[in-house]
Amino acid sequence: MKSEQREKHVYTVSELTRDIRVIIEDAFPGVWVEGEISNFILHTSGHIYFSLKDASAIVRCAMFKRANEKLKFSLKNGMKVIVLGSVSLYEARGDYQLIIEELEPRGVGALQLQFQQLKEKLQKEGLFDERYKTPIPFLPTRIGVVTSPTGAAIRDILSIARRRFANVEIIINPVKVQGVDAKEEIAAAIRQFNELGNIDVMIVGRGGGSLEDLWPFNEEVVARAIFASEIPVISAVGHEIDFTIADFVADFRASTPSAAAELVIPKKEDLKRKVDTATAHLNHLLSSLICTCKERLLSLQSAHVLRRPLNFIVQREQRIDDLRKEMSVRIGHILEMSAQKRDGIEAKLEAFNPKRILERGYSITLKLPGGEVIKDVSAISRGDRVETRLGKGQFWSRIEEVEDGEC
Repeated sequence: MKSEQREKHVYTVSELTRDIRVIIEDAFPGVWVEGEISNFILHTSGHIYFSLKDASAIVRCAMFKRANEKLKFSLKNGMKVIVLGSVSLYEARGDYQLIIEELEPRGVGALQLQFQQLKEKLQKEGLFDERYKTPIPFLPTRIGVVTSPTGAAIRDILSIARRRFANVEIIINPVKVQGVDAKEEIAAAIRQFNELGNIDVMIVGRGGGSLEDLWPFNEEVVARAIFASEIPVISAVGHEIDFTIADFVADFRASTPSAAAELVIPKKEDLKRKVDTATAHLNHLLSSLICTCKERLLSLQSAHVLRRPLNFIVQREQRIDDLRKEMSVRIGHILEMSAQKRDGIEAKLEAFNPKRILERGYSITLKLPGGEVIKDVSAISRGDRVETRLGKGQFWSRIEEVEDGEC
């Protein structure tokens, strides 16, 4: 019994978990696992942590920064995904987990999911709103084209331009239209055209291809360059069934590069026909106007006033004389009435003039030295000096006696 106890190996917790981790990692070096994301966390370090679950079980997952930088779309809770990773054991908690190297959405391709997510983001920001769309000019003199200089798109555009209106100038800003560097070149070409400002409208696009081939036109940097362009932009990417983010942001979407050229370059023959039609219509209107003016001139020539124009002037002079006479009579009447009214007012003023009252034998007595008018004997007393004003002259006296009573 003592011998068995000596041979028994006792693990520490760290030793046990470390040995289990080695066994698990050796047994599952790389597995594909399908499940639904939950408990999603994007750490400030750039690492991603979440759980992968199905109806019966759940497993913790870790996707470190070097791996998640390859993702072209955003992860969120509830998303069904397929992951490639190795099974490991996180010794600090004793939990087993998946260290994920690759991840793709379940039921929809990664690129398609990235397309949908970017479309929703830009739509919420208003980059697709009609109020930001700039009208395409009717007859541009210079058209800028952002595309590959060797692709079918530019050949189609140049062929249509020569056929429809050879006077239009085409300026090509050559770029890559597929591959890793294409998005930056396309965005830079759009900005360069705006800096130069030497074109009236811009066509941005390429010929048909797979979703991967057309992908540069689904990149956010290209979408924002188109939105910021002050020059109207026509998106012409792929075929009629192909839709890209650039199509939604651009001022106008053409189904193909050829359709874009036909949209922006009218046929010279059609324009000439319209000009000829407008010229004929204008000539007809001018002829009708001249005929109408001739008829009015003949009518005026036969009018009495034009046959004897002096009579018209004489009649107007007589009317002026009559008005002058009538005005003179009315003014004289107004002056006479005003004079009568004035005389009446003057008579009333004269009647109430104090001096005229004094001339009729009345007088005014003032108490000195203040000069107050004496209306009652109570205002004076014996010895006061007074001034008496008559209708003609005045005199001064001293009060000898005062008697209160009626005269």
